[in-house]
Amino acid sequence: MKKIKNHIDELFKDIPRNKETEMVKQEIIQNLEEKVFYLMDQGKEQEDAINKAIVEFGDIEDLKKELGVKEPKKKNMSKLNLEFSIWGSGLIIAFFIFINLYYTPNTIWAIYPIFAILWWPLSMYFVWSRKKWSE
Repeated sequence: MKKIKNHIDELFKDIPRNKETEMVKQEIIQNLEEKVFYLMDQGKEQEDAINKAIVEFGDIEDLKKELGVKEPKKKNMSKLNLEFSIWGSGLIIAFFIFINLYYTPNTIWAIYPIFAILWWPLSMYFVWSRKKWSE
């Protein structure tokens, strides 16, 4: 039954430890062990019964809401993504211009990949503006 205890401990690792959560954990472990004994009485092997009980238990998202655990707020990374795309595309464009002027100064071919590269910061700008206006 150590497998059940380890599984429940893993599910509860993000939940702050207090008296209420410890009581809930013990109750869940007890219920799962009773389920395992019931399944073993029905003819299942112990390992199969443990696995079936764990699978049927599922996750604890509803329990987290009941215990008042808040989900961490996601950071808005769109501005940082825009800045990286501007700097990255600037460096790539400079690289293409250098290669073009160094190896084939009489043929201007770098403009074609430059137009393709400019879509990256343009798309990041639209993502940033959408996030900015939705806040």
